Amino acid sequence: MPKARRSNDWGFPRWRGYDEGREAATVRLCDRHGCEERGDCPAPKSPNTPERWYFCQKHAAEYNSKWDYFEGLDKAEKAARTKSEQAENAGYAEAQHYGWGGSGDGSRSADEMRALEILELEADADFVAVKKAWRVKAKAVHPDVKPGDKEAADQFQKYQVAYEVLKAAEERREWKG
Repeated sequence: MPKARRSNDWGFPRWRGYDEGREAATVRLCDRHGCEERGDCPAPKSPNTPERWYFCQKHAAEYNSKWDYFEGLDKAEKAARTKSEQAENAGYAEAQHYGWGGSGDGSRSADEMRALEILELEADADFVAVKKAWRVKAKAVHPDVKPGDKEAADQFQKYQVAYEVLKAAEERREWKG
């Protein structure tokens, strides 16, 4: 006669997890061909549709890295969609000082990235490099160096605003850190 096994379902507290039954559990596999991992990360198949792929975490990250939210839109439509998104998500923008409100890994905002682009710097540039690039570029187009040149004055203003954005971001980081 086989030895009787005691059930884990007796008494209180329960001695097994609530999702640990003896019966087989249905597990959805990753939709990526050949992947045997659990597919528990939904990703949209196309914009504005309820259909979803279900990927494992690794393949969801790969899929999302190539996702273009503005695909197929012209410049005016992109601007309109960006404006509506910013209006809808204003509460999240207010929470940026908590550290989780930024984009990506939280190290740079979209404004900072545009400012770095204007100064022709990489995304991981430190503030010393920012200051150096700003000085070099601003000296070349400064109104005292090129008096009466409207294009140079406009370029100087761009460099000045880019520097101010990055300086404010650096001060916020120093204050938080």
